[in-house]
Amino acid sequence: MTAVRTAAAGLALLLATACTAPAPPRIQASTAGATVCARPQGPPAVETATTIEVIEQAYFCILGTYYSGATLDASSLLMAGFIALTQELNRDGRDVPEATMPALTGDRKADWAAFETVFRKITDQVPDLRDRLAVVTLEAVVAALGDNHARWAHDVKRHPDHYDGDGYGLGIAANVNGPQADANLGVALPPLFVTTVQGGAAQAARLRPGDIIEAVNESAPFIDGKATPAIAALYPQYPDARPVRLRLLRQATGRRWSVTLKPGLYQRDLATLQVVRSELLEDDIAYVRMTAFAPDSANRVLKAVSRLRTGRTLSGVVLDLRGNGGGSPVEATRLVSAFVHGKVTAYQCTVDARCEASRTDDTVELLGLPLVVLVDRGCASACEHFSSAVKDLRIGRLVGTRTAGVVSGPAQPYLLADNTLLSFPDRHHLGPNREVIDKIGVPPDHYVPLTPKDAAAGRDPALAKALTLLHM
Repeated sequence: MTAVRTAAAGLALLLATACTAPAPPRIQASTAGATVCARPQGPPAVETATTIEVIEQAYFCILGTYYSGATLDASSLLMAGFIALTQELNRDGRDVPEATMPALTGDRKADWAAFETVFRKITDQVPDLRDRLAVVTLEAVVAALGDNHARWAHDVKRHPDHYDGDGYGLGIAANVNGPQADANLGVALPPLFVTTVQGGAAQAARLRPGDIIEAVNESAPFIDGKATPAIAALYPQYPDARPVRLRLLRQATGRRWSVTLKPGLYQRDLATLQVVRSELLEDDIAYVRMTAFAPDSANRVLKAVSRLRTGRTLSGVVLDLRGNGGGSPVEATRLVSAFVHGKVTAYQCTVDARCEASRTDDTVELLGLPLVVLVDRGCASACEHFSSAVKDLRIGRLVGTRTAGVVSGPAQPYLLADNTLLSFPDRHHLGPNREVIDKIGVPPDHYVPLTPKDAAAGRDPALAKALTLLHM
């Protein structure tokens, strides 16, 4: 399950195409007949050029396998692809007379044939743009699904996650995180401020937690209380990203200044790289921070609690899932199972409401301890699977802010003919009470947001509230 560019988010992104238990390989014949929608058998080979045949394969793969593919308006995919194609022509200062959207009838095969004919006419006249036009067209087709777990992974050698052990970017995290900046700005609240300085350019420029970001590349991050796309520049995606100019305010001193930060690689500290880390708080509270639902992470959480429990009586567990971008739903279910047995943790449903229940693994030993979970807008996907189960099954209390609302369903990967991976859900996720969480999120039981003053002073009001609840 997907989605961010911090260390935790990077790991969650890698898990997005393998977020379910291994499934047997399957090949489905597409509507097109000649193309297939195939599960990968191993790491993809070297990427080749994306062609109209690859777009056709992806188009019919979506229609035949995506969660709502059977009821999807296929013309909306083709329209989005054609818009992207013409926009790319314009960006290059080119246009051709044949670049007119063909009439669509609603017949999926006939509409594809009409689309393909026009695409070939256009690209035959601009052969030097053929590859790029194919890429932007397929990107737009996938984006038109509007699904936060649909992704086309291509040109992976350029992606910063490809660098082993290093972070990439400006070296900061803000209260509006990467996934929000990309696709969910509607939930962001002002002001925009630095929550963590991770290294790199931000550290060199001596930024601090709590510094308020008043402008990004001379644009306001919020206008009339609503977030703007300017915030996305805080989270550059590629090594060739441009420098970012910030105007900052340090409330404690009233200082205002501007700084230009150049994206680059920086070394992550050990704490950032650890998926699970733990410590004892107030002599009787097990605090465990979990940055992703990675393989075996549930066992690591339980072992950490067991170590902290040795030789003492614990009053409870604080599980810190803030910024946890998700991962394996199997791990989410196993972790729930340490607090309750015999329950449904979620449902995975088809478009016609046929649902399969995810049930607790009752072989997991119960901890028998009170639980408080810290959540925020960075808690996404499998993290929301876990959080909604905690809330619905009443096995603990949630403290912090509403979760991300990025949990459309477990993504399944499919190999395309150019050796790229297309992934999307074939089921839709619902909470234990059969409620929709995607695009809504899970509300906390106790709303405790972080403020710039808290960040600047190193205070953690959500953690303080959690400790109070466990000592009541």
